[in-house]
Amino acid sequence: MTSEPLTVETPPARTLTAERLRAWTWHRQGLDGSLAGESPAGVLARAGWARSLGGANPYLTMFARAGIRREQVDADVLALRISELPSARGCTYILGAEDFAWALQLGKVSAEVFKVLGRLGVDRAELMLLEEQVLHALAEAGRPLDPKQLKDELGDSVRSLGEEGKRQGLSTTLPTALGLLQRDGRIRRVPANGRLDQQRYAYTLWDLPPSPLDIDSARTELIRKYLGWTGGATLKQSQWFSGFTVAQSKAALAAVGAVELPAVHPAARGEALWMLPDDVERLAAFEVPAEEQIQLLAGTDSLVMQRRNAGELFAGGDGDAELLGATLAQQADLPDHPILDRGRIIGLWQYDPAGQRIAHWLFAGPTPGVLQRIEDVESWIRADLGDFRAFSLDSPASRQERIDALDAANAG
Repeated sequence: MTSEPLTVETPPARTLTAERLRAWTWHRQGLDGSLAGESPAGVLARAGWARSLGGANPYLTMFARAGIRREQVDADVLALRISELPSARGCTYILGAEDFAWALQLGKVSAEVFKVLGRLGVDRAELMLLEEQVLHALAEAGRPLDPKQLKDELGDSVRSLGEEGKRQGLSTTLPTALGLLQRDGRIRRVPANGRLDQQRYAYTLWDLPPSPLDIDSARTELIRKYLGWTGGATLKQSQWFSGFTVAQSKAALAAVGAVELPAVHPAARGEALWMLPDDVERLAAFEVPAEEQIQLLAGTDSLVMQRRNAGELFAGGDGDAELLGATLAQQADLPDHPILDRGRIIGLWQYDPAGQRIAHWLFAGPTPGVLQRIEDVESWIRADLGDFRAFSLDSPASRQERIDALDAANAG
């Protein structure tokens, strides 16, 4: 990829230390207090779409950055100021209303799904008919219907795909039809009890106006936002998040005028960082805050999930520590939720609902600020959530071994 001659002031390579880049991304993510008082949609616009997975991450995303309570998040979901929609790589995210239409274009049903359906004897015409029947059923009901209710209502129109379909991950034709309708903004998925930290959904009619952006423009818009959310990322990191090909990624980087900076962190394996021109200038003037800034985040928070670079967030040998036989920095995804200070992981945590407490392991011991933030988040979980699930199948029993291991490590 060729790039235009730089017309922005780039910081000297020697100043791009791992500490500075961690704190810079921390700032870009609004974890330094700069998003205090912001709305849920405003948080998502600055920090990026929140991964849900039927867990509590969206709620902690809002609370950590802006002090927003669950009641306000749920109200904004109900009012369609924010919503959970399929987008990049077909994954579901919580995003703001300004992104609904164009982001849906990025969540198109995979061509591979149609190939599998074709091998199972399902053609596009059958799916189109089922889509219309779903719309009719929802219109007749006048209320949201969950998949079981839809299947009961549609009867034989929903075809079972037998054992072979189950092996391919497609037990019936209904999920594909729902995915196609959701992608086109004709229906949307709503939480069955109004909460995001579960995976019980119903579907309701929607009439979302189509985006004026074509697919290439939508890809460019995603990369522009992504680089703003992260404060800079490697080509491979942008590909992991977006699902774009190398050619698509390079075209989008060129379209936003991305600037190439040398990599400095060993975990980056020599890959360059790509940044928006304005952010390069901001980074040149950025200084690492002198005082600690403590946050407890989910393991699926945007800070770590957008670039999937948790190994770069450890320092001073902390990443070489082991828990339950696994070296922390060598795992693609964090095994526990992180405790951080200005972008550096300084500990891990899990919520223990039996004791209504946060079990934690601080690598270098506590400070008053760390203990206070643990207490704040502990109180918030008890009052707003009752438990803190990482994903839909997470349960107190499934995480008990990790809770015990964190307690043991902290005591040691």
